Amino acid sequence: MAVLSDRGASTLWVSLLTAASTVTTLALGCATPFPSLAALAAVHMRRRDGLALMLLAWAASQFVGFFLLGYPRDGSTLAWGVGLGTAAVGSALAGYAALQALDYRTVAARLSLAYAAGFTAFKGIILAFALVLGGLHTAMAPDLLAEQFVRNGAILIGLYVLYRVLVAAGVPAPQQPATAA
Repeated sequence: MAVLSDRGASTLWVSLLTAASTVTTLALGCATPFPSLAALAAVHMRRRDGLALMLLAWAASQFVGFFLLGYPRDGSTLAWGVGLGTAAVGSALAGYAALQALDYRTVAARLSLAYAAGFTAFKGIILAFALVLGGLHTAMAPDLLAEQFVRNGAILIGLYVLYRVLVAAGVPAPQQPATAA
């Protein structure tokens, strides 16, 4: 069996997690778990690989929405697509920043911190877009926020289990992020 380079392993993981998020997107009717992906990326991938993951997962979700689920092709929907892409990238950046600011050692603590930071940033950016594009009552409804937080947390656990199973089966881990000094 050929050994993947560090770069090849990272590319493989970006692809695998993009595929997993696409399946989740289809299963949940275009509710891509960006905060979950952001947390997993912040803990297990270098920043540029994590950002690539977020952009590819966003592109896949847009493909699913527009070409498989029949999203309307109007200005508002396209603007919300930009908002989701911005929020996805912001979610990852927040996860990386939180891990750099606080030095937690355990994977569970690191995933929890990155998830909380990523979810908060994601929803903050969505809030900003909702103030301009409308839909504030839907985007920030407390019951919906709680449901999304729990659902994304459950997806994060599932993605982490998938990660551990694949690594245990011999899939090389992606290049790890540099640890905070």
